Amino acid sequence: MKKVLLLLANGFEAYEGAVFTDVMGFARNGGLEVDLTSTALHKSLTCAFGFSVIPHSLLAEISPSDYDALAVPGGTSQSGFYKDASREEFLATIREFNRANKPLAAICTGGIPIAQSGVLQGRHGTTFPGKRQQEMAAHGVNVLSQDIVVDKNIITSSSPKTGIEVAFTLLAMLFPQRDLAGIRSFFQ
Repeated sequence: MKKVLLLLANGFEAYEGAVFTDVMGFARNGGLEVDLTSTALHKSLTCAFGFSVIPHSLLAEISPSDYDALAVPGGTSQSGFYKDASREEFLATIREFNRANKPLAAICTGGIPIAQSGVLQGRHGTTFPGKRQQEMAAHGVNVLSQDIVVDKNIITSSSPKTGIEVAFTLLAMLFPQRDLAGIRSFFQ
């Protein structure tokens, strides 16, 4: 069983979290042994645009070593995303997954805490265009103007429109020998 940890910051975009839950859920229904657990710094979160979410567990209650991959949806500054996403507990979790060479997938501004953690220094990545790409570059990332960038174990993307493809890229890293066409058909 492959286990994916969905790391949520207050102010994350609900759609960006949902693509991971849906892709992993349809993968499980399609016969792949994959499970997704959401975690956060708080018992309840308010997403960008006001949607409320209750994560499965608090970050302090889980052990990253129990998981095979990490998924980080982005969020907005107006909703307070960077307050949680910049906290040391959040960044330390990212570092731990990278130290173990486990896949990390970030959608849109979810790449900012990946960069802040230091794991992308000297590597390639991308995030939302404009000032967010400049911010990522300030953390030593070679920012590429592409929709999705994969650098070894880390997947970053430029916007919410890339979400499903990022989730499938993560799924392919977890199951490299499996044909995902049947699961992809649910999203076409």
